[in-house]
Amino acid sequence: MTLRLADIVQALADKAPAELLGNPDLLIERLSPLETAGPQDLTFLSHPKYLSQLARSGAGCVVVAPSMREAALQRGACIVAADPYYYFALLTQLWKRAQAPAAAAQIHPSACIDPGAMLAPGVSVGAFVCIDAGAVIGAGASIGAHCVIGRDAVVGAQTRLSARVTLADGCRIGERCIVHPGAVIGADGFGFAPHGGQWVKIEQLGAVQIGNDVEIGANTCIDRGALNDTVIEDGVKLDNLVQIAHNVRVGAHSAMAGCAGVAGSATIGKHCTVGGGAIVLGHLRLADGVHVSAASTVTRSLLKPGQYTGLFPIDDNAAWEKNAATLKQLHALRERLKQAEKALLQLQILQATSEEKP
Repeated sequence: MTLRLADIVQALADKAPAELLGNPDLLIERLSPLETAGPQDLTFLSHPKYLSQLARSGAGCVVVAPSMREAALQRGACIVAADPYYYFALLTQLWKRAQAPAAAAQIHPSACIDPGAMLAPGVSVGAFVCIDAGAVIGAGASIGAHCVIGRDAVVGAQTRLSARVTLADGCRIGERCIVHPGAVIGADGFGFAPHGGQWVKIEQLGAVQIGNDVEIGANTCIDRGALNDTVIEDGVKLDNLVQIAHNVRVGAHSAMAGCAGVAGSATIGKHCTVGGGAIVLGHLRLADGVHVSAASTVTRSLLKPGQYTGLFPIDDNAAWEKNAATLKQLHALRERLKQAEKALLQLQILQATSEEKP
């Protein structure tokens, strides 16, 4: 597949106006990283620390910020965009559309669709899909093979469910969402009451409400609420293997990396990020604009925006064991230090008193 450089810039002009400097008829065959790009490749440079790679790059054209315009021109053709990383994201979308045009809507004969379900025009349904009574599938939605859409569940227009996605009874997902293989939306939350040495199940009577333009990674699980709903607001991005427990609320345009976990009834604000493997404990609140580093454990509410980190640095095992043993003694050391400070203060007072006497 090839696209003219001028056609690429024109195709993205509405969302990201940019200036093309160089041969507009240059044919671009692929998108590539800066260090490996060849003469028919288009790449990008978004961070100044990679500027040294620019002169050595063999790319046919490089997307750069205005501050790097002159350096890029010395090398060859370039596209000057206000935000090169955003521009490159749009380029990948353009490339995918050009490589794999949308297939015509069809319903596979093996799909099991209850007569009480409602499918809007242009819906695609893959092999062995099960759609229960009362389910509503919006216009242009795509339901991948082996998906299960529960009773009264709703899939918004232009949303794409990959293979083996489960959307349980009464759960809703908005428009233009992407759900990757194996995700489960609406399984029971983990709720049990201890009684007589046993665990008594608390039925999970809420659902899951997911907004528009949300992306959910492979094998991610979002549990239904116990009484109220679990809520994922517009624009949220969840990586693979993320766990969202019952009654969690995730604010608009927040993002969580792989293996992050949020315990029940926690509230994540808008425009937050949670790094890979990080954990947010239950009933806590993260304000808008909070960023949690990878592998951190959030044990208290974070009510001011900013970057937070809570992890014990990796070390060789012998040193780690010594440090861990020291940590166990911190409370005792703290008490000893307080007593020493108190005794020192009393001594200073006695000395000052004795010096004042004639």
